[in-house]
Amino acid sequence: MSKRNRMASRSLWHPAFWPSWGIVFVLYLLSLLPMARKRSLAARLGRLLHRKLKSRARAVSANLAACFPELTPDEREQLAEDAFVSCSLGIFESLHCWWRDTESLQHKTEVVGLEHLQEAIAQNRGVLLIGAHYSILDLALPLIACQLTKPGYMYRPNNNPVIDRMIERGRRRHFGIQPFNKRQLKDMMGFLREGGQVWYGCDQDFGGKTELFVPFFGVDTGCITTPTYIARESGAAVICVSHLRTPDGNYRVEFSEIQESFGLDPEQDARIWNGFIEQAIRRFPDQYLWLHKRFKTRPAGAASIYR
Repeated sequence: MSKRNRMASRSLWHPAFWPSWGIVFVLYLLSLLPMARKRSLAARLGRLLHRKLKSRARAVSANLAACFPELTPDEREQLAEDAFVSCSLGIFESLHCWWRDTESLQHKTEVVGLEHLQEAIAQNRGVLLIGAHYSILDLALPLIACQLTKPGYMYRPNNNPVIDRMIERGRRRHFGIQPFNKRQLKDMMGFLREGGQVWYGCDQDFGGKTELFVPFFGVDTGCITTPTYIARESGAAVICVSHLRTPDGNYRVEFSEIQESFGLDPEQDARIWNGFIEQAIRRFPDQYLWLHKRFKTRPAGAASIYR
């Protein structure tokens, strides 16, 4: 039996999970801190992780070198540190989302393109919200879901059932949001056919599931065709969405226009969502999840970006 299967078969109160429960308790205590204190700790933690996580820092540097060749080495190094700080802040924001009230943050969020979302909902069909892994992480769910009538999201379960329970209970406490894991694609499509709205992040490297390569910051980047399949088979309207922090310490959610041609051509669809994500990143380049090896899968004969 694999380690993952052994963990799944055990009671959540099995002694093997006691350290995990200790982590949950510590994270809960951190969630009680004021947001200003969370931001201060995130800044220090991010700078520390940038120095200590050498392998991950090299991946960030390689991503930035591929996407921002016009920057000097010193500028990219500063951007790499800023990305670690931004990601660390996303962790503290997620803790806030899991255990604290987010209503005040929702009211202060700038929403752009809401009329496009409302138009799609008024068409009495589902809405596929194609997003990306920006560093806001889980706080994005209530900031987006508060604008929806029947919210849902696609996610990958955590291998540790105690940690997965913490994350998913924290997410689902907002607006009755409906979760779907990768094995529930058929259920998700049924949810869309019934008028649901689902956030789906398809911007990571899916390894062997890569089906085509489309430019992203001028780099041929591995993409999947699942969004095209979902849109075509469910009949859902497709809107791209971003969720970013603003310089004044608040948040901005932006909805694109309805992508009317989406679902006909997988390559063109990938160009649409890659282009939207790239535009959002260029406004706030530190807020993308650069810690992920986005370019790990390469076209045949292309050199590796990661050394």
